[in-house]
Amino acid sequence: MTLFLVGCAILLALAALFVLRPGRRGRVREVSEANMDWYALRLRELETDGDDTLVEDARLRMLEDMPSEEQQPPSRADHGTAPVRRLPLLLLWVPVVVTATVLYWQLGSAGDVAISQRLTALDENTADVDIDALMASIESRLEARPDNQGYLALLGRYHMTRENYPAAEQAYRTLAEKAPSDARAAAMAAQASYLTAGRRLTPDAQLLAERALSIDPMQRTALGLLGMAAFEQSQFRAAINYWQRLRELEDPGSPGAEMLDDVIATARSRLGEDGGQPAAPSAGPDGVPGANTAEQDSGVALLVRIERPGGGEIADSDTVFVLARGAESQSRMPIAVQRLRGADLPATVRLDDSNSMAGQTLADAGSLRVFVQVSPNGAPGAENASFTGVSEPVTAGDDGAVIAIELSPTGR
Repeated sequence: MTLFLVGCAILLALAALFVLRPGRRGRVREVSEANMDWYALRLRELETDGDDTLVEDARLRMLEDMPSEEQQPPSRADHGTAPVRRLPLLLLWVPVVVTATVLYWQLGSAGDVAISQRLTALDENTADVDIDALMASIESRLEARPDNQGYLALLGRYHMTRENYPAAEQAYRTLAEKAPSDARAAAMAAQASYLTAGRRLTPDAQLLAERALSIDPMQRTALGLLGMAAFEQSQFRAAINYWQRLRELEDPGSPGAEMLDDVIATARSRLGEDGGQPAAPSAGPDGVPGANTAEQDSGVALLVRIERPGGGEIADSDTVFVLARGAESQSRMPIAVQRLRGADLPATVRLDDSNSMAGQTLADAGSLRVFVQVSPNGAPGAENASFTGVSEPVTAGDDGAVIAIELSPTGR
């Protein structure tokens, strides 16, 4: 910040130099030098002609063109009167500097620069009182910059760590309003609302979590929150569905995967099912979990066949989202979702109620469309997809009919 202020001071000094430095002296000197050059040139011409009368006449004309006393540059002895002549220019420079300073302080980013430097200086040894002071500065700055989403996210996270859940909820709700396509903002707002209400999922918080899943069907916070809330409300089947999708995001054998295995087993035991570790879904003819096999449970389902496109390359690491949505619905919230890798294609995928979102069932959905999105960066949404495909309206059933979806490049 000190370097920034020094730079501003130097620029203001340069501006003052241009405003206050008089230009008349240079102009008079230029006129005098031009006259002398002309006189020397003319004198050489006349000396060549040998006419003394014309030479004398040129000298007289040169004397007539010399600057008068009023036009002479001020001497050092005259400097005492310079401030009087420069006073109007000084009066002009002062308001220019003051106006520029005030406008920048109000409209510029000096406050943001200071906050950024303080954030950069944070480490594990920073005292809590310094962190509290920094967050107070961010809250104050946010009043002048209410659209700064970075500040809102920082405040939300800060209040969550301080267990000030109402303040965190307010920050995340504001962020979710200003960034409607941010799945994490909606999920964090739902989580803060859940904690504010004493670990009770209000209808409003559930809508926020479901909105997060409509943007990103694999949003970790939303899946975990809805699974936990469903379990606490004894909706064990819904809890299992959420947690199974969340487990797909964990590495096999990781602590997170083991923890989810435990809670899924607990939910199964509450349902009177096998309380052991949940079995991995059996693979179909293509070796893909969720494919149609004789071992799959009977019931309402959609069987989707996805082939590799002939006009483009799908990397093995690409993420393939298979989503079922209501054919007439305006909501982006999928009713069921499966996630594969590019290496799994071609594949036949089964969408059933074990893949359903927010406790919905395929049987109750009526007419459906199946969407396939291939995402190189792993983010859901057609805007992130390199290949997409969509089915005609279909109805979920148990007749075993397979829906073939052709993938087309999006040009991204």
